[in-house]
Amino acid sequence: MDARVEPGHDGTRDKADGTDDTQAIRGRIPLPQIKINGVEHAIDADPQMPLLWAIRDIVGLTGTKFGCGVGACGACTVHMDNEAVRSCLTTLADAQGHEIVTIEGLSGDGTHPVQRAWQANNVPQCGYCQAGQIMQAAALIKQTPKPSDQQIVDAMSGNICRCGTYQRIRQAIKSAAEGV
Repeated sequence: MDARVEPGHDGTRDKADGTDDTQAIRGRIPLPQIKINGVEHAIDADPQMPLLWAIRDIVGLTGTKFGCGVGACGACTVHMDNEAVRSCLTTLADAQGHEIVTIEGLSGDGTHPVQRAWQANNVPQCGYCQAGQIMQAAALIKQTPKPSDQQIVDAMSGNICRCGTYQRIRQAIKSAAEGV
């Protein structure tokens, strides 16, 4: 039997509305709106794309950093429904229907208590990990308003600071919890 494709036919089926299944076949079905920092965004990308790339490359919010791509460093930490998550591991499909907050949405003017404490305690050195550190710390304080030293260590253990400012990070979290 001869399997011929008619000229102009790309193997997709035309739908009644005049569109075809090309996007569905490629796995690029437009996703529903994803709310990032209170703004709805239509993200037309592969549902398995990491949220990190949509935030940075499609939405244009570059405060969330790429560090390792495997969820081990914490540089890409964002909030999803007030929980700290690694955006390099969270897919667009996972993010659907959830409220996403990036470092840009934590406080537009840098007045979130954790951001103020970070400045007061002179935490950043190179600064690369700071967005992820701040987002993780903000989630901790929201869940545990007066964390102990051990709770801080446990919560922050997945966030790596290559410059080693861990003592200043812990002090800033304590200061933020005290309402600096």
